[in-house]
Amino acid sequence: MKTIAVIGSGTMGNGIAHAFAQSGYKVSLVDISEDFLKKAMTTIEKNLGRQVEKGTLTKEVKDRAMANISTTTFLKEGVREADLVVEAATENIDLKLKIFKEIDENTRPEAILASNTSSISITRIAAVTKSPDKVIGMHFMNPVPIMKLVEVIRGYGTSDSVTKTIMDLAKNLGKIPVEVNDYPGFVANRILMPLINEAIYTLYEGVAGVNEIDTVMKLGMAHPMGPLQLADFIGLDICLSILNVLHNGFGNPKYAPCPLLVNMVMAGHKGVKSGTGFYRYTPGSKELTVADRFRK
Repeated sequence: MKTIAVIGSGTMGNGIAHAFAQSGYKVSLVDISEDFLKKAMTTIEKNLGRQVEKGTLTKEVKDRAMANISTTTFLKEGVREADLVVEAATENIDLKLKIFKEIDENTRPEAILASNTSSISITRIAAVTKSPDKVIGMHFMNPVPIMKLVEVIRGYGTSDSVTKTIMDLAKNLGKIPVEVNDYPGFVANRILMPLINEAIYTLYEGVAGVNEIDTVMKLGMAHPMGPLQLADFIGLDICLSILNVLHNGFGNPKYAPCPLLVNMVMAGHKGVKSGTGFYRYTPGSKELTVADRFRK
C-alpha cells in the first residue's frame, strides 16, 4: 500500500487524507469542486499546524504530509493508480452506489475499495462492483487525526486477505482496528444512535432540559460529551439517516427516530454544521448556548 485515493473532502474525507499523508502515504483527494478541495487543504494544514504548536508533530513532518496530498475533481484521474480507495461521501446509499460503480470501472483490478460509511451495508455496496471480495468498510471516528478506533467491516464476500491488509494498514496509521460483521449500524452506531435517540425522546417528552440531560450523562456516566451535544457534533441529519438505516434494516420500532429529531432536520437545524441544533454555535467561540426553542 503506497497510494491512497480518498473520495470526498468534507470533515471525514479531509481527516482521512490527513491521517494517511501524515503516515507517509501518497494521497489523491477527490471531490466535485475546487472550492471544496481548497477548503479541505486549508483545514488539513491548519490541523497539522495545531499539532506542531502542541509539540506532537515536527514542522518537517507537517510539510511532508502536505506535500503527500494532491487534489483533483476528476474521479477517474484520482483513483487510477490507487492501491486503496476510501470513499467518504455523504451517508446516502444511492450516492455511494453510484460512486462505487464509477470507482470499480476506473481502478486497477488489485485495488481494494473501502467505504467510510457509518451504517450502510458493505455487502450492498460491494454488489455493484465486479470484485465484492475486495470491498470492505473502514469506518473512522471523528476527528480522524485524533480518534484511535477504526471499525473494519467485512461484507458477506470480503476476503480474509483484504481484511488482514486493512487491519494491518489501520495499525500502520497508529489506529486500533476492530473487525466487525456487516449488519445495520455495525457496532458503534447500533449502540450509540439508540442512546442519542432516547436522549432526544427524553427532551421531547419533557422529562428534562438540554443541559440537564447532557449533565446527567457527563457527570453520572463519565461521558466526555452529553448525547445531545454529541448529536449536534455528528450532525442531526446524519443521526436521522443512521436511525432510518437501523429502523429499516431490523424492522424494529425501537429504532424509530424521535419526531423532534425529524422536525429539526426538516427545519434545517442540523447542529454544528448549520449553527443551531440543541445548542447554538458561534463561529470561533467554544461557548455553548442552549438553542432558543429549548430554553426554559
